[in-house]
Amino acid sequence: MGIQENGNGGVLKYKRMDSDGMEEDVAVLCEEKRNDMSSRKYVLVCAIFASLNSVLLGYDVGVMSGAIIFIQQDLNISEVQEEVLVGILSIVSLLGSLAGGRTSDAIGRKWTMAFAAIVFQSGALIMSLAPDFKVLMIGRFLAGIGIGFGVMIAPVYIAEISPTVARGSFTSFPEIFINLGILLGYVSNYAFSGLSPHINWRVMLGVGILPSVFIGIALFVIPESPRWLVMKNRIDEARLVLLKTNENANEVEERLAEIQQAAGHVNAEKYEEKVVWRELLNPSPGVRRMLITGCGIQCFQQVTGIDATVYYSPTIFKDAGIKGNTQLLAATVAVGFTKTIFILIAILLIDKVGRKPLLYVSTIGMTTCLFGLGLTLSLLGNGSVGIKLAILCVCGNVAFFSVGIGPICWVLTSEIFPLRLRAQASALGAVGSRVSSGVVAMSFLSISRMITVGGTFFVFAAISALSVAFVHKCVPETKGKSLEEIEMMFQNDRPQQGGELELEDVKHLMQTQ
Repeated sequence: MGIQENGNGGVLKYKRMDSDGMEEDVAVLCEEKRNDMSSRKYVLVCAIFASLNSVLLGYDVGVMSGAIIFIQQDLNISEVQEEVLVGILSIVSLLGSLAGGRTSDAIGRKWTMAFAAIVFQSGALIMSLAPDFKVLMIGRFLAGIGIGFGVMIAPVYIAEISPTVARGSFTSFPEIFINLGILLGYVSNYAFSGLSPHINWRVMLGVGILPSVFIGIALFVIPESPRWLVMKNRIDEARLVLLKTNENANEVEERLAEIQQAAGHVNAEKYEEKVVWRELLNPSPGVRRMLITGCGIQCFQQVTGIDATVYYSPTIFKDAGIKGNTQLLAATVAVGFTKTIFILIAILLIDKVGRKPLLYVSTIGMTTCLFGLGLTLSLLGNGSVGIKLAILCVCGNVAFFSVGIGPICWVLTSEIFPLRLRAQASALGAVGSRVSSGVVAMSFLSISRMITVGGTFFVFAAISALSVAFVHKCVPETKGKSLEEIEMMFQNDRPQQGGELELEDVKHLMQTQ
């Protein structure tokens, strides 16, 4: 039985609870829960397949750190050529990133990912068969363009198909797969290092072609982005995708209406590429804040030296005192395992504690480890203590990177821009990331020769300290907000309101970890 009170508060009425009705309610709840689980699994599968291009980037970064040792021996390249070979991929990838926005708006997010994979695989094949440095650079050029497309479009696609409550975790998947690729690259280096120097680096690079098989399968599984479909006035198709990816079927029409409203003036005014770039180059105050946050976090992700740590980890460990190629490559495997483990921790935390707390922990931790690595290499090199501390500092740096700024940078850039600008603005952010990565990779050896390896990491520590201030000043909290709500937040004069973080929150996060 149930007791009801009337509107006057005086008379009580008794209402019998119908057992059949209760069973129906329970059945409805169970069915909704099953639907929620089914949609979550579907989005999970889509996010995994969409992130496969990121394995290619990660594998290239990881495998090149070891392959370059044997390329030097086989092709007799100079140190300058080594820097160019390593760093040019990041510079060239900006061409793919710049073209990626326009391409994805024209042919769709899904087929842009497919195109990225085809271009990268062509480059990887040419590199593995290269008879000299010039041909090797041609393959590197193609691989860089493919990576530029891939790193730009995957986070955008995942953000556009994911439910709000889990968008942060799913959008972090590309970073997970980058780290997985780096680990596979390190393992490949160690596994094939015993082969002939003429063969081993070719096998190392050639193994990167294998993920193309899975990317081909992915094209038959993942749907097109519902937001892109709405931009093309394919409303019925967008509704079908939302019915598969949304946790609550009753909210599909509401979400579809929000997307149509956000895309309305895009379709009404038929935004052209020139109009979009004009708005980005002459932005309103709200768009300017978005650009500062999105492009700034992308650049800080790279100028703090993560690619130098990953690409040149054998050089760092050699400077610390480790002898022999096999021992150097074995030490890099520990770095790869650390990066992969901590990116998984980030995925578990990003939608629970938020983006900004993790960014604070990440940037402060990286600053500490980079400074410690500089001290170790400057004062304690060539001893067992120095070797252990160097490995600890490098692993600590990649751990703090992976738990915060590594994945969150891509999450933020895919979240904060309005639909009409999202593809091009994300491409612009990816360009900033790739250029910063290329500059670091192409200058690390030269700068280290001038101010020592330890001195170079003191510079990285100073830049990392600046990133802490940037996070505090320019990055709002976006956890739990829809993409349309985030856009409105940046249109206000103070986008950080509601997202400011006190130091007590950081202390609480550290305690929970």
